[in-house]
Amino acid sequence: MKIAVSGKGGAGKTTLAGVMARILGGRGKKVIAIDADPDSNLASALGIDDGTLTKVKPLAEMEEFIAERTGAKKGQYGAFFQLNPRVDDIPERFSLQKDGVKLIVLGNIPRGGGGCFCAENALLRSLLSHVMIERDDYVIVDLEAGLEHMGRGTTEHIDALVVVVEPGRRSFQTARQVRRLADDIGIKKVYVVGNKIAGKEDEALVRDNLNDLPFLGFISYNEKVIEADKLGVSPFDLDKGIREEVEGILEALEGLA
Repeated sequence: MKIAVSGKGGAGKTTLAGVMARILGGRGKKVIAIDADPDSNLASALGIDDGTLTKVKPLAEMEEFIAERTGAKKGQYGAFFQLNPRVDDIPERFSLQKDGVKLIVLGNIPRGGGGCFCAENALLRSLLSHVMIERDDYVIVDLEAGLEHMGRGTTEHIDALVVVVEPGRRSFQTARQVRRLADDIGIKKVYVVGNKIAGKEDEALVRDNLNDLPFLGFISYNEKVIEADKLGVSPFDLDKGIREEVEGILEALEGLA
C-alpha cells in the first residue's frame, strides 16, 4: 500500500504518518517512511532520536551524490542532467531504521534566487516513482501542504492521499487546496482524517465543512501527543489510545484498497 499524508502545518499529519508506519512495522511489514516536508519532523514521530538523525544527511543536500547520479552540479542554471537517475539503492544506503521502518529524509529544495535546482528535483521525484512503482514495501510519504514532490508518473500508484485536518477554518481551507492540487495531477483517492477532536461537536464541524470528501476516522485531542513531542519520542510508544485510533484508520484504508 502506498499512502501520502498532507495537511496544514500543525494539524497532525506527521504524527499520523509516524504512528501508521510504526504500526505496520510492528506487524512485520516492510515499510519505507519518506519525510518530504521541509520541516523534517517524521524522525521524531517514528521515535528516532536527534543523535541518530544526525547520521543521515537529507538527500537534497547531498551535492556530490546528486552530481554523481544526475551529471549536474548544484546551482548550474541550464545544465544538462539525467531526468531518470539511478535511485534503487537509496532506501538501503541512506535510510535510518526503527522497528521495521526505513526512514528517508528528502530535505528542502531552495526556491528562487539560487539558480536551477532541477537536478535535485529529478532525483527526489525519481526516488518517489521508484518506491511507489517498483518496490513492494508499504510506503508512507509525509508531505507538506503542497504536492510539489508528486509527479504524474506516480499518482496512479498511490492508494490514498490522506489529508489531516483539525477543527478550524484554516485547516479546512488547506484541505480544499490539497484536493484541488490532487485533482490537477490526477490523484483521485483523497480521504480525510480529523485530528485533535475534543468531542462530537468537533466531529460534526469537520464533517459539515468537508462533506464532499470521504472520512477514514478521527483522532482524539490527546495530551500524550504533546508530551511525546516534548520528550522527543513517538506517540506510538507513549499512548495506547492513539495506536488504537490509527489502527482503525489503517483498517478503513485497507478496506478501500
